[in-house]
Amino acid sequence: MVLGLLVACSGEEKERVLPDPAEVQEAFALSNQYLLEKEEQAIEDFISRYGWEMERTGSGLRYIIKNQGTGEKASYGQRVVLDYEIYLITGDPVYSSAGDGPLEFTVGRGGVERGLEEGILMLAKNGQAVFIMPHHLAHGVPGDGEKIPRRATIIYRVEVLEII
Repeated sequence: MVLGLLVACSGEEKERVLPDPAEVQEAFALSNQYLLEKEEQAIEDFISRYGWEMERTGSGLRYIIKNQGTGEKASYGQRVVLDYEIYLITGDPVYSSAGDGPLEFTVGRGGVERGLEEGILMLAKNGQAVFIMPHHLAHGVPGDGEKIPRRATIIYRVEVLEII
């Protein structure tokens, strides 16, 4: 311990040089752009591998409507009840209504993935769809802290059971 103090006190003081904030910001922007491009390519590869013809919204949500459903489409403020399966883009299942029960939420009030809220507005009762959500429409950079890892792209298969 004494030796550590002697060494620490005997040397010259080194000036700490902090990085230029603009350079740090640029480095973060470039690394984020790289990660977004990598995720985009993984999504395109996944879609191509399965031969899916998917539409894309302005936010980046990919979707296939398997069955539009009947009646009025879901709208903001309505409660919807879904059967669902969630997979990682690797194909690994993470959650499902078979194991966790149907998902019920009020459209536009949060509490579910942004991509799910956006996609569910395209469906009516008994509607079925597949949604691919890049991480910014799913659980973001941190993941969900349980089964969905950081920056994960997720795939939702849904069926609307009820619109209340």
